[in-house]
Amino acid sequence: MNIQTHTSTRTLTRAAKVCEIIRSQIASRSLGVGERIPSIRNLAQTLKVSPSTVVDAYDQLVADGVIYARRGAGFYVADLVQPFDITEVSPQVDRAIDPFWVSRQSLGSDRHALKPGCGWLPADWMPNSSIRKAMRKLSRADDEILSNYGQTHGSQNIRRWLSRQFSDEGLSVDPEKILLTPSGTQAIDLICRFLLRAGDTVLVDDPCYFNFQALLRAHQVNIIAVPLTKNGPDLPAFEQALIAHKPRLYLTNSALQNPTGLTLSPKTAHKILSLADAHDLIIVEDDIFASLEPEPSTRMASLDGLERVIRIGSFSKTLSASLRCGYIVARPDWVDGLIDLQIAINFGGSSPVASELIYATLSDGSYRKHLDGLRTRLDKKRHEIADKLSAIGIEPWLMPRGGFYLWCQLPEGVDSAKLARFAMGQNIVLAPGNVFSTSQSMASFMRFNVSQMESSKIFKVLREGISSL
Repeated sequence: MNIQTHTSTRTLTRAAKVCEIIRSQIASRSLGVGERIPSIRNLAQTLKVSPSTVVDAYDQLVADGVIYARRGAGFYVADLVQPFDITEVSPQVDRAIDPFWVSRQSLGSDRHALKPGCGWLPADWMPNSSIRKAMRKLSRADDEILSNYGQTHGSQNIRRWLSRQFSDEGLSVDPEKILLTPSGTQAIDLICRFLLRAGDTVLVDDPCYFNFQALLRAHQVNIIAVPLTKNGPDLPAFEQALIAHKPRLYLTNSALQNPTGLTLSPKTAHKILSLADAHDLIIVEDDIFASLEPEPSTRMASLDGLERVIRIGSFSKTLSASLRCGYIVARPDWVDGLIDLQIAINFGGSSPVASELIYATLSDGSYRKHLDGLRTRLDKKRHEIADKLSAIGIEPWLMPRGGFYLWCQLPEGVDSAKLARFAMGQNIVLAPGNVFSTSQSMASFMRFNVSQMESSKIFKVLREGISSL
């Protein structure tokens, strides 16, 4: 076996360099499973290192399970169990339109990057003074809160607070029907684990939140997308999908849908529930943007009474994305099953420390004022940014009644993925349309977060990109 001596320029110990060489040969398939690797003496001579260096490297590779030793016969490439790679069950698309692309760029770029494509509010828009006040209070909390696992249902105070909020929307929910989870995303993951098996089918909107797609692919289910109208999913297409594919779940945002900002009409909500009942469909209603509505709109959970609708949400959009806590509202028998599953995979729900901080902030008299101010500020910003985008030929698909997203059509002939690549070169993160589309039919659209568009540089780069592409 010809061992390549090239290594990276990173500073490595001699043994680490040997490990890297062997690993690269295995990764490139130059060394196959079960194949004998060079003897200690031969490799030492080839690489011009001491035999003891090769011994150290081989010991490390054995410890890592990369190779194994046969007494008196040398070392061989191990048959490693390869970790599940979500890209293997995802369409092999250009990275710029991959469902992970926006998240990776938004979370991984430097702090000076401009992020009109991200999915959160600027830090200085959040109730940080209330959170700091809650932290000071937490320092005097009981030792159990600081040290123990969370309760099975999660903080009773938060569940009671949520119950009161739901009551204002016309949904009567006992706190025992509410389960707290470590985050909103983990609430969806828990439901998928509870209700789905590999090979099941799930309906989503087209377009929909890109992480819905990523999470569902991780569960190895079939994803069927239903086109959206400005009132919700296209009902004839929705019904046809139920007949043709017999899906187990429908995962959606009823209010301020991500990415379009649309809100489900009452007529469409009633029809979806009727079809769900006829076809034994479970609906997961992600209500993460509920607090950003000027007043509550139609909710399928309220109309259905939680018979076949599960409601989920979190506090990350209006309070803090750092203090993670999600929730699930469902039938009591489903909540019991979800509790057992959450114990099995997480040994408890939301962190007591995070829960204590969240409840202290929610119950602070200023939180309601914070939400009122946030809605007013966003309403003004949506119209202001829509006008600025229109001036350069980017037109909103609709004007949402709340929230911070604008789903916009680009000028004719402009591909949003190419525009996003162009903007990344200027340290600006955009959200191209096809990351939200399983049908890959949204290349001419882009989602903008109006709260993250204070800089005039964003509009300058958009204008330059449009003119050059």
